[in-house]
Amino acid sequence: MTRIRTLTALLAAVALAGCEKDAIQIDDITAPPTGAWVKFFNFGLNAPQVNFYAGDRKVTAISSTTGVESTVGVAYGSAGAGGVYTAIPAGQVTFAGRISATVDNNLAIASIPGTLVDGKAYSVFLSGLYDATAKRSDGFVVEDNFPAAFDDTQALVRFVNASHNSQPVQLSLRNATTLAETPLGTAVAYKSGGAFIGVPTGGYDLLARESGSTTVLVTRTAVAFSAGRVYTIALRGDVTLPSTGTATNRPSLDNTPNR
Repeated sequence: MTRIRTLTALLAAVALAGCEKDAIQIDDITAPPTGAWVKFFNFGLNAPQVNFYAGDRKVTAISSTTGVESTVGVAYGSAGAGGVYTAIPAGQVTFAGRISATVDNNLAIASIPGTLVDGKAYSVFLSGLYDATAKRSDGFVVEDNFPAAFDDTQALVRFVNASHNSQPVQLSLRNATTLAETPLGTAVAYKSGGAFIGVPTGGYDLLARESGSTTVLVTRTAVAFSAGRVYTIALRGDVTLPSTGTATNRPSLDNTPNR
């Protein structure tokens, strides 16, 4: 009875609000979602922490318990919104990374144009080498072009090159048990992404080499791919630096589940 009275009161409040001039609009949450789905990454070398925007709309942020906007944003090497997709209206859009800190707060350090199609998924990358004088960085958008159907006993994996000073890079998967090495598609240039490719489930070492070279730029070991899951492996960092050690800008392979 208590639940029925509460529901009745709630419905009455909504009905009353609908009659008021400044009533809050109640969206139909049973309607199918529309727009595109977008992930955001800060892979700009030396870039400050940022909030991402789609046009004038802020689409990533750190929650605040004080009522004042947080000065913490998406740091280098991190994904916005906890790595999940954000719904963005379809059409022409300019994405921006805006400084979250108190100094230069809300200053856009990159403008990244894109065209979003309803129902499709995308990833936006802040990239390149941040110019601390001009306060500018680079960026790009790639479509997360999932196949309409795939063998869900396998994983789907694709490679994105977000390293500004690399030549086209070939990613290879080395079976952790047999040590057999298999190229994942073809070499991928900076600001580009390869196709999603079916990969048998299991453990792998990931090896990135510039096209035509036998020298490994960076290795990531013991990566597990699960059946029915979709992954993006992205190269970030300065490929002229050794991949070992603790340097923030060293080349690294980022592993992000898409779904």
